Amino acid sequence: MLRALEGRPRAAGLLAWFRLIRVFQRVDRLSTEALRCHGISSAQLDVLARVGSSEGISQQRLADALLVTKGNICQLLDKMQASELLERRPEGRVNRLFLTEKGRRAYDEVVPAHDRLINGVLGTLTVEEQHTLLRLLRKLDHSLTRD
Repeated sequence: MLRALEGRPRAAGLLAWFRLIRVFQRVDRLSTEALRCHGISSAQLDVLARVGSSEGISQQRLADALLVTKGNICQLLDKMQASELLERRPEGRVNRLFLTEKGRRAYDEVVPAHDRLINGVLGTLTVEEQHTLLRLLRKLDHSLTRD
C-alpha cells in the first residue's frame, strides 16, 4: 500500500526512488567502512579498479568513465600518486595511468574484497532478480542519457 503525504497516496515511482536512495546509502556506508581499513576511499577504489583492469588508460578516458571533471580527476590522481598507488606516464599530450607495485597489491587485495561485499549484499536477491534489477536500472540509465 502506498503511503500518504498530506492525505494523498505517493506514486510508486517516487517511493521506488526513495527506497533506491536508502539502499544506496546503506550499501555505500558498508562499502566506505570496509575500504577505510585499507586507507582507500570509494573514489580511489573506482580508480584502482579502472586502471587495474585497463593499464595505460588515459587520464581523460578515466575521467569520462567515472563521470567526473578534469579538475576532480587531477586532484584524485595527485593524491593517489603521492600515496604511490599509481603513476602517470606522459605520452605526447596524454597522460597514461599505470598502477605501481603498491597499487597492484592494493588492487589485488581490495577490489576482490569489495566485489565480495557487494555480491554478498545483492545475494539477498536471486540471480534472476539481480538480472531483472540490472535490466531495469539500465533502462532508467539509458532514458536519462538520451538527447
